[in-house]
Amino acid sequence: MHRLLSALAFAAVTACGVQSADAHHSFAAEFDANSPIELMGTVTKVAWANPHTFFYIDVTNAKGEIEAWALEMGSPNGLMRRGWTRDSMKIGDVVMVAGSRAKDGSFKGNARSVTLSTGEKLFAGSSQDNAENN
Repeated sequence: MHRLLSALAFAAVTACGVQSADAHHSFAAEFDANSPIELMGTVTKVAWANPHTFFYIDVTNAKGEIEAWALEMGSPNGLMRRGWTRDSMKIGDVVMVAGSRAKDGSFKGNARSVTLSTGEKLFAGSSQDNAENN
């Protein structure tokens, strides 16, 4: 009975680990380091979740049209070590973002840094840093 319970516990832990690994991706799989973006927009949503925190901004393009961007940052724990709090960026704040665009050309990016409406510049825990060192 003890062996059966041990085997079931091992299987459950292994299954959880595999699921997390499938959900996570490398920077190079989704983003293009040779396609830099610099955006200024109004925050519409912030989602603090593992493995990546996302925030969403509305950006007005040169034609006056609104583009809804999704921007990926590091994990919540990693962001907090870089000085972020859950209140650093609020809906309605105007922010400036530097990062890299998604390979598919969509309005999605990996943020390297974010300049908040207060003028404070915070680093976003980009996975690009790790990709460039490999």
